[in-house]
Amino acid sequence: MEKIPAIFWLAPVVSVLALSFAYYFFKKMMEAPEGTDVMKKIATHVRKGARAYLRQQYKVVGIVFIIITVIFSIMAYGLGIQNPWVPFAFLTGGTFSGLAGYFGMKAATFASSRVANACRTCLDGGLRLAFRSGAVLGLTVVGLVLLDISLWFIVLNLAIPETTPGIKLLTITATMLTFGMGASTQALFARVGGGIYTKAADVGADLVGKIEANIPEDDPRNPATIADNVGDNVGDVAGMGADLFESFAGSILATSLLGAAAYLSYGEKIQINAVLAPLLIAAVGTLLSILGVFLVKTKEGATQKQLLRALGFGVNSSAFFIVIFSFVILYFLNIPNYVGLWGSIVVGLLAGIGIGQSTEYYTASAYKPTKMIAASSHTGPATVIISGVGIGLISTAIPLIIVVVAITLAYGFATPNLFSFDAESINYGLYGIGIASVGMLSTLGITLATDAYGPIADNAGGNAEMAHLGKEVRQRTDALDSLGNTTAATGKGFAIGSAALTALALLAAYFEEVKMMFVNFLGRSDELINGVPAKDAQFIDFIYYYDIHLMNAKVLVGVMIGVMSVFLFSGLTMNAVGRAAGKMVDEVRRQFREIKGIMEEKAEPDYARCVEISTKGAQREMLIPSLLALFIPIFVGLIFGVPAVTGLLIGTISAGFALAIFMANAGGAWDNAKKYIEEGNYGGKGSDDHKAAVIGDTVGDPFKDTSGPSLNILIKLMSMAAVVTAGVAVSYHLL
Repeated sequence: MEKIPAIFWLAPVVSVLALSFAYYFFKKMMEAPEGTDVMKKIATHVRKGARAYLRQQYKVVGIVFIIITVIFSIMAYGLGIQNPWVPFAFLTGGTFSGLAGYFGMKAATFASSRVANACRTCLDGGLRLAFRSGAVLGLTVVGLVLLDISLWFIVLNLAIPETTPGIKLLTITATMLTFGMGASTQALFARVGGGIYTKAADVGADLVGKIEANIPEDDPRNPATIADNVGDNVGDVAGMGADLFESFAGSILATSLLGAAAYLSYGEKIQINAVLAPLLIAAVGTLLSILGVFLVKTKEGATQKQLLRALGFGVNSSAFFIVIFSFVILYFLNIPNYVGLWGSIVVGLLAGIGIGQSTEYYTASAYKPTKMIAASSHTGPATVIISGVGIGLISTAIPLIIVVVAITLAYGFATPNLFSFDAESINYGLYGIGIASVGMLSTLGITLATDAYGPIADNAGGNAEMAHLGKEVRQRTDALDSLGNTTAATGKGFAIGSAALTALALLAAYFEEVKMMFVNFLGRSDELINGVPAKDAQFIDFIYYYDIHLMNAKVLVGVMIGVMSVFLFSGLTMNAVGRAAGKMVDEVRRQFREIKGIMEEKAEPDYARCVEISTKGAQREMLIPSLLALFIPIFVGLIFGVPAVTGLLIGTISAGFALAIFMANAGGAWDNAKKYIEEGNYGGKGSDDHKAAVIGDTVGDPFKDTSGPSLNILIKLMSMAAVVTAGVAVSYHLL
């Protein structure tokens, strides 16, 4: 391979810059006053709880990682069906993903009281402080991804020997892709565990506090309120950070591998440019995200639409400029059909914006669907639940259509002869889908900042309520919190949309990994694949070799198992929240009953006991769903082989994407319908309508914060697990 091009060094330089700005925003946030002694005390409780939970979670996940690393080592060094770099790449991916979530959580737990204190003065100060604190997570995630990928590329370029021209780059990119599995595994544990933790506390706090005791949300008399605030940080900050870390990494790595395969025959200079293109686009998008963060501001007394516009201005400005700069990058790299590839990037960006706008429409209280759910509260909780389910189901149509159009256009633009869907164009089309996913995620630094902003604003409102700050402060924090519900829902929709495109790129990468198994590790490079030696075979040759079509029973079996896996996973995580929440409800009721003086604020609730219940419940319940995602692809490969694994991934992607959109949007709409009533509509707080909406929101909590967002990781982790264990399906299968 030619030496690494000078333009490559843009990626590690930008990664250091992103991490530097994350540190800068963290330091500026820490310089802001934390407020009264009571506010500081509350924030300290939340910080301690969050640290204790993550410490316990990382212990459990650490054991799982050690076991999986041993298995990969046996596959690599004992059986010879695995790349020997995989165990190390797996560990670094998980470590960096965990670090990203931890640093974001640390910033969020220090920010909440400071945002509440800023809201004592003005709304704009609270918005900017909350958003820039969220930017700590966003910039940390993209900075660590760019740094880790850059370091692996340098190391593997030095360590892997030269072979047949072009094959070295294929080997490097295939090896780097396994780094994504470690990130995906860590992300799923973080999402599932954090989601169970936060929703157990939230459901317990709402059912007993709001419905039975008739006290406000985040009231200090509620024993579960600290656990609820802790949960916002471990689920929606640490969990989301790990989630989008692996999305960002997975999209770049899968696209790089597809680029190495698509442009193999063009010579090493063009091939390495195609490999580096997604990394460089992500690097420039990160620079533009930093710029976008500084553009977010608003005025006192801003409406929800004005607040959304303020955040949207920063996000959309970054997206606008990446359209321009991505064209410059592709032109400079001189990749064949660079104009068409630029079209694929634009398609990915527009798809991300379209999914975000659709999610905003179906979940924001300013629009008709959420108002319809609020109106249904007049006839009780049953109609609230029915209307929420209906809105959630309807809301899947637009995102699915957007993704269908995006796949078609991204594939078509990237083919040498525009929209040529023949067998010779398949590698180029798949590269187009991959680079569209990179385009969608290119400005992740600022997109993730808008998402992390949500739980920070929510915790700020809790701090203001527990510290008994003035009514005008609570109004400001409520405005930021309601905005945060919408940005969080939009962020989840965006994450799920990117997961669909990334998973499709990973499905294509699966066959490149199958080829690498034949050529590099199993000594079958001269075996005929569809009449062509394996070392010269293309993507389509392996499709014919394995007889992959819809009339192959193995493919159909895989599709059905994939669909089953999605629903099984969702059911397990929903029930996990239900069991943990039941214990929380019993504990809160016990404290109200046995600790005299809580309601009169003469005695302090036992917050620590509720934190402990959520922590133990999350650790116990997260293992089975998470391990299923890891081992189902392996078992399917062992029994049915490559065709069934292909079907498994198709079924998982299709069903998982639709179900995830439904759950995230239904949950977000229920939450904001409750908030809409709390603003004084349909009887306001404490009314029968409000109590009905709270029950709807309680049902929606595990939808939007546990099962829904975890599904997009399930899609990618099962794809990653299939890619990394391709050697098993190729070498050993019963049927």
